Amino acid sequence: MIRILLVDDHDLFRAGVRSILQNQDGMVVVGEYSNGEDAVKAVRDDPPDLILMDVNMPGIGGIEATRKILQIAAGVKVIAVTVLSDDPFPNQLLDAGARGYISKGSGSEEMLEAIRVVMKGQHYISSDVAQKLTLANFRSGGESSPLSTLSAREMQVMMMITRGQGTQQISDALFLSPKTVSTYRHRLYEKLDVANDVELTHLAIRHGLLDSSNQ
Repeated sequence: MIRILLVDDHDLFRAGVRSILQNQDGMVVVGEYSNGEDAVKAVRDDPPDLILMDVNMPGIGGIEATRKILQIAAGVKVIAVTVLSDDPFPNQLLDAGARGYISKGSGSEEMLEAIRVVMKGQHYISSDVAQKLTLANFRSGGESSPLSTLSAREMQVMMMITRGQGTQQISDALFLSPKTVSTYRHRLYEKLDVANDVELTHLAIRHGLLDSSNQ
């Protein structure tokens, strides 16, 4: 059973996430907090397996709360949750030790996938966050990258391919025909100058979008 802590200052968001998780086998919400200070105290008393941590909260906020929590209980997995505002920057949470980063615009299936992936010891960055992270990393200082040319949908398909999802899985998840998914795949090959899914995955690893230790 995955014991999950919800840390978010919006009651409605916590209620929505709780509703999703309580219907999942093998997952249980063991606590809810609206600020980082209370979450740190809770972890000190009884560490959960995983925390869904809001980035922007009153008080110490998600970044500092993540640092403090991982100092107390290094085995706790933290997935940062954001509304995709520009501050704080996504890799601030990753540098603090978060294992995942998803947006509040992610669907329930992506959130559940993030939890499963992170609990396996891997990193998870949702496709919209990955695109934002890529653009910020590789357009700064005038530096260019082939990843900066991808649309949001292309980035989404790329992230799913590099996580090992097949054409039919991607088709079902994105409500696209298998033919359309194949078109996106070949478009990615052309834009990124790669020949196959393996090279695409290596490209994602080089740019920090995947954890090489689990590939």
